[in-house]
Amino acid sequence: MAQALTSLIDARTLNAFRQGVAIPAHPLALTSRRTLDERRQRALARYYIASGSGGLAVGVHTTQFQIRDAAIGLFRPVLTIARDEMDRADRTRAVPLMRIGGVTGPTARACDEAALLRDLGYHAGLLSLAALPDADDEALIAHCRAVGEIIPIVGFYLQPRVGGRDLGYEFWSRFARIESVLAIKIAPFDRYRTLDVVRAVMASGRDDIALYTGNDDNIVHDLITPYRLNIHGTWAERRIVGGLLGHWSVWTRRAVEMLGRCHQAVAANSVPPSLLVDAVQVTDSNAAFFDAANGFRGVIAGLHEVLRRQGILEGTWCLDEHETLGPGQSAEIDRVLAAYPHLSDDDFVAQHRSEWLSN
Repeated sequence: MAQALTSLIDARTLNAFRQGVAIPAHPLALTSRRTLDERRQRALARYYIASGSGGLAVGVHTTQFQIRDAAIGLFRPVLTIARDEMDRADRTRAVPLMRIGGVTGPTARACDEAALLRDLGYHAGLLSLAALPDADDEALIAHCRAVGEIIPIVGFYLQPRVGGRDLGYEFWSRFARIESVLAIKIAPFDRYRTLDVVRAVMASGRDDIALYTGNDDNIVHDLITPYRLNIHGTWAERRIVGGLLGHWSVWTRRAVEMLGRCHQAVAANSVPPSLLVDAVQVTDSNAAFFDAANGFRGVIAGLHEVLRRQGILEGTWCLDEHETLGPGQSAEIDRVLAAYPHLSDDDFVAQHRSEWLSN
């Protein structure tokens, strides 16, 4: 079953995904009345595709998990809009885009979401376990297997400070043995826990599981670090090959270029000092965008603010009216925009924005 599910993904797409691509976590465009702004939702997808992204992740944390609430009812519409824009782009692309949708909730709901993703033509489900905070490893693995019978899965280590839970080495060892696992988005914002995932995948012997960084506070270092470890008495090495990141929902053109530079450094087995300098500056920028000073209170609103300043979004509105920029966050965004203009893609956005916003 798992192999049959994977075979439905275009071989060119799967190969590119395993080599490592940039995948932005897609935000939600709302009007001032907190209803879907379809024109700007489409513009976001067009921006990410034009920037050179290798795929989109939709219905994930950055899209706001509340889109699934019955009273809001935006899960299917948002997935459909992104699907339509990817369909349109794929007609002229050499390598079709990787399509990843978020999967959340208890097992019954997660399976329903996975089935919807499959029916809409998505390739994989990014599987959040935040809804199972008290489940033991046995229950968690059963949950993952159930979803993996419906759609290939991308594991998701969501950091606890924004709703995730701790997941140990033993869990990831068992998770890596699920045949339908395509990749793992490693996003605990913690080097020890990151190492747990990498070591578990290496010990599993699975060389077909792609490792993606979701550690928005450590993006560049994750992408250039060789994980050379002694596994069962034998030295082995793995790399984190790409990123599936909320941070990459802004300044996306530059993020794609940054990933390319990381790949070049890895291929040359030589990391230029300039890349290490950029690594620190990217992390500093992320602290402003994600509102690290206030415990990530403004993590989504901060991304919206960058997109608002670029004219892609109209405002910073979130579904929860209390989810706003944190104290001092706007000034921090001012600071990093002024300090690191070379990390911004404002010129690229200004050149194409009217095209993306056209119906």
